[in-house]
Amino acid sequence: MPSVTTLGAPVRRAVLSLNGGPTDELVIECGCKLARADESELVAVYVVEVDWSHDLDDDLEDQREEASRALDLAEGIAEKENVPLESQLLQARDVGAALVDEAVALEADAIVMGLPYKVRFGGDFALVRTIPYVFKNAPCRVFVVREPVAASEERDETMKRI
Repeated sequence: MPSVTTLGAPVRRAVLSLNGGPTDELVIECGCKLARADESELVAVYVVEVDWSHDLDDDLEDQREEASRALDLAEGIAEKENVPLESQLLQARDVGAALVDEAVALEADAIVMGLPYKVRFGGDFALVRTIPYVFKNAPCRVFVVREPVAASEERDETMKRI
């Protein structure tokens, strides 16, 4: 398997897309590998999607708490890996557009996103709308990390017991 540095030009700055889901750890670990290989700067970004019934600057406390947990996780993993990481919490109408805009503003070389495997939907993955939007509009490389099948089956079994 090729190392990260053989995938083309080095990644100097990467945006790590977090959403509080099961793939956040994989996204952070992938980002840490990039950082070690290419001495990349990492920016963990959590976008709170704000529907049209709220103003963009409304304080959505429940979503902010979930975002804080995800960003704290990222900071903890990065600290253990001895990799510097900046974290950002954004509120936007569309997650994909916010990620692309942030990558442009930061002059990022890559966006790293996670994709959970959905056992309960017949063993498939759902691209929803964020990943296709980022694929189409990002001015940089996009890495998508899919959760292993076994991890998703374990997660589904745990949810059945709760």
